[in-house]
Order: sequence, then structure tokens, then C-alpha cells
Amino acid sequence: MRKTYNKDEYLIKMVEVFKTNVTDSKIADKIISELVLYLPQSKINFDLTDCDNILRIESSEKIATESVTSHLFGLGYFCEVLDY
Repeated sequence: MRKTYNKDEYLIKMVEVFKTNVTDSKIADKIISELVLYLPQSKINFDLTDCDNILRIESSEKIATESVTSHLFGLGYFCEVLDY
């Protein structure tokens, strides 16, 4: 988990980055729409041009990484937290 400080908003944000095997943008959009239901205060996006097909979640609250990975596994996709 990476914490970032936005001096303009005076908020600390949590950022989690996941490696996935999602390669289709329509599937990525579907996954995002499902994750937003569980993480409504979060910014969620995929970077499918990255070799790791990155899923990035930014939130002002703690992100339950196990729930995210379990959700994607349940949909049949690989997902793991990238350590940095």
C-alpha cells in the first residue's frame, strides 16, 4: 500500500496496484463497475497497455486487497498485489 498526500486537498490517499490477466477493455469496465459497488469512494482503473495489465485503486480509506483479489478470482481472473 502506498500513501500519497495531496497538498491541494489536504487528504491522504491509499493506493493499491494489482497485477492481473485481464486483457479486454469491456471486461475491465465490467469489473470496475462491480468493484465500485464495494468501494464507492474509490477511483478505479485498469492500464491494459502495461505488461502486467494493472488494476489501480485509489481511496481515502483502507483498501481490502484480499476482497479485491478474491472478487477477481471468483470471476475467473488472476489478480495479485504488486509490491513496490
